[in-house]
Amino acid sequence: MKKLTHEEILQIKPSVEDVSKAKRSPFVAVLDNVRSLYNVGAIFRTSDAVMLEKLYLCGITGQPPRNEISKTALGADEIVPWEYSDSAVDVIKKLKKDGYTICAVELAHESISYEKADFNFPLCLIFGHEVEGISDEVMELADMAVKVPMLGRANSLNVETCYGIVVYEVLKKLNEKI
Repeated sequence: MKKLTHEEILQIKPSVEDVSKAKRSPFVAVLDNVRSLYNVGAIFRTSDAVMLEKLYLCGITGQPPRNEISKTALGADEIVPWEYSDSAVDVIKKLKKDGYTICAVELAHESISYEKADFNFPLCLIFGHEVEGISDEVMELADMAVKVPMLGRANSLNVETCYGIVVYEVLKKLNEKI
């Protein structure tokens, strides 16, 4: 087996225009006070990979243009639709009004394992601060909560790693429903 060369990869890569015109997935994500700009950049990159409808950056979450975000986003910060709001609560209330199911990705009494979840679309996934998690005010608005099972001593993964796992599961389940 031979891997693709960098030149071959560039030849098959869609243009910014093609990606901008493509149909986006019917789910959004809210970042509630994610503090690391590198995590934000990596989340932009993963959001591009799954054609996320929109990324909401809330509270202290950094926003482009920032070198730290661009470094890990590799251009996705210029393609993925995003919006900043001081208040994740306001964003989630609007999304609920617009018919989105609100899913907190958090350790909570009611959390179920992400792979067992029955996601309804349109869907909003919420990810929180790297240490404190999702704020209590935001958790009160959630319709459901999912978690990534941890088999060792650590109780959670890096927020971007968790983001990647969960959004790909959502994409898989979306494709199964189509």
